[in-house]
This record gives sequence, C-alpha cells and structure tokens, in this order.
Amino acid sequence: MLFDFFGSRKKAVIGMAHIGALPGTPLYDFKRGMNGLIDGVIADVERLQAGGVDAIMFGNENDRPYQLQAPAEGVAAMTAVITAVKPMLTVPFGVNWLWDPTASVAIAAATGASFVREIFTGVFASDMGLWKPDAATALRLRRNVGRDDLKLLFNINAEFADSLDRRPIELRARSAVFSSLADGILVSGALTGQGVNTSDLQRVAEALEGKVPVFANTGVTLETVKDILSLADGCIVGTHFKVDGVTWNPVDGDRVKRFMDRVNSL
Repeated sequence: MLFDFFGSRKKAVIGMAHIGALPGTPLYDFKRGMNGLIDGVIADVERLQAGGVDAIMFGNENDRPYQLQAPAEGVAAMTAVITAVKPMLTVPFGVNWLWDPTASVAIAAATGASFVREIFTGVFASDMGLWKPDAATALRLRRNVGRDDLKLLFNINAEFADSLDRRPIELRARSAVFSSLADGILVSGALTGQGVNTSDLQRVAEALEGKVPVFANTGVTLETVKDILSLADGCIVGTHFKVDGVTWNPVDGDRVKRFMDRVNSL
C-alpha cells in the first residue's frame, strides 16, 4: 500500500537531494553562498529525475554536527533552497530536517511538500546527546497549518543513536502507528549509508499487516534492492546514488539509472 501521490506504483524509490551545509553550520561555504547551494541541488535533482526516481526528498545531511533543535537561519535557508528548486520538480517531494520533526513539518508546509521523514518517537542515546523527539507538537503543527494531507514517515531506529526503548522493533512500529498516528514507518541501519537489518524490516512489515507503508531508510544498493523490495513497500536512497557511493559527493546519474532499471525489471 502506497500513498496516492505515487500513482499506480506498487513499490516506490525516493532519491535524496542532500543540500550543502546551510548558513550557520561549521561546513557552510561562504564563498559559494546560497546560490551555490541552489546550483548543487538543481544538478542533483536533474540527475535523480532523469534516472527515474518516484520522488525526491530534500535533507540537510551536510549540517554536521547535527542539532536536535533547528535554528531559525537554517530553517529559512532550507526553505529558500527548496522554493528555488521547486519549479523544476516533476515528481513529488519531501523534507527532512535532521533532527527536528517540528521544523521538518514547518518547512514542508511552507514549500508544499507531500511528505516528511523524521525521528518522531522514542528516546535515544545519540551522538547529539539525549534525544527526545516530540511527535505531539509536530502533528499539532500539521493540523494548525491545514496540512492534514502531509504524510509523516516515522524513522523508528535512528542513525547515529541507540534506542533506550528496549521493546522489540516491531512493537515500537505498531505503537508509533497506534499512539502517534504515523502515516508510514521507516527502518534504518546504524549509520547513513549502512544497510538495514532485513530481519528487522521483515518483522516490522509483518507486524503492521499493510496498515501503513514500510520503507527501508538506509543502505539500499543495486545488489540488495531486490531482497529489500520483497519485504518493503519502498526505499529511500542517498549514498548509493552518489559518485563512487560516497554520501557527500554529487549524485551520479548513471548509478541512478542502473538502479531504477533494476527496480523496474523486478
């Protein structure tokens, strides 16, 4: 079961458009400035769309080290970049501010996105310290800005972190749908670009019984996509689409096309 904006697709691939480091972050390039950020994202989006992805998600992966509460200048800059790129989009798009669910919803609402990916629930020991996301505030914002159609994809096992909730992952997934109104569930590896534990993915998919879509969130490759899509409704791909498979490199259009050709042949 997929969302309406994917049309008749039975499985979906979301390609990542990683925005360069935003103003106010340690890696921001003052020389290239905002125009440089926009140019970089435009190039990546062109390659992703030419390769045939079903949707694009804009993320601030380059804003290392990450913050758990988005600063005003970062939210404004990310909104500006997506707004500048939006006219060229031919596929649905989503937003992910690492790691602030309320900021992600705000940016999505301002730009007209179809979906948001974020850590909405749980408590984690993380590289960023003790991590306690707030699903309630994010969902109330979605309601208050009149965007009940905005789909919220809950990543339930965060990268760069260890869950302090020791319930089985499938129970956490069911709980997120029941108590926090998740529209979709994502299963991740331990780090960006690291493969998903397929047994976790299978247990989550079986536990949810098709009530909401389940996506593999990290580490899907040309070699693993067949097995992943036999278990999941779709996947989100960032690192594998990059030049030489390096997360911080630009998107490689040939890698995207080979991957999507493989998906379409399944």
